[in-house]
Amino acid sequence: MTNRSAEQAWETTASAIDYQCPGFDVRADDVALPDGTETDYHYVDESPAVVILPFISDTEIVTIREWRQAVGRTNRGLPAGSIEADEDIFAAARRELREETGYEAGSLEHLLTVEPTNGIANSVHHHFVAYGCTPASDQSLDFNETIDVEVESYIDFLSDVVDGQIRDGRAATAVMHYELTKK
Repeated sequence: MTNRSAEQAWETTASAIDYQCPGFDVRADDVALPDGTETDYHYVDESPAVVILPFISDTEIVTIREWRQAVGRTNRGLPAGSIEADEDIFAAARRELREETGYEAGSLEHLLTVEPTNGIANSVHHHFVAYGCTPASDQSLDFNETIDVEVESYIDFLSDVVDGQIRDGRAATAVMHYELTKK
């Protein structure tokens, strides 16, 4: 930690779960700020996750449409999900792709890791590109998932990200990073 980072660090004096639900907890930390002020800080505590940009060919990708209660609409995006306790990020990416879409990746490449909302959550998202995806099985969805799978043009999906028609931050991050670093 740099000197400036050490000067900015908060000291956690206590921590407890305020609320638990499937998928995440709400955690409350008692903290002491650098100037000595004592306060509390609440945030979403959740498992790390994977996000997959799955290519069937150079021009086609596998996408999903899923209801998102928090925003009250169907969301168009990419397969994603939590990493289980006993698996590495590559195994989780392969599993989530298969469970949500029924597709298997020929190869898998790590794209980037981000903290998408580190002001209010400890979320960590590991983004991947999957190449040579082929249909391999039926979906195996969680009890609270209703996901439609679509094969579509990558260029059309990219255009919809750029135009703001795709509002899913995970999908936009994966596509834009892919465009900046892999093309």
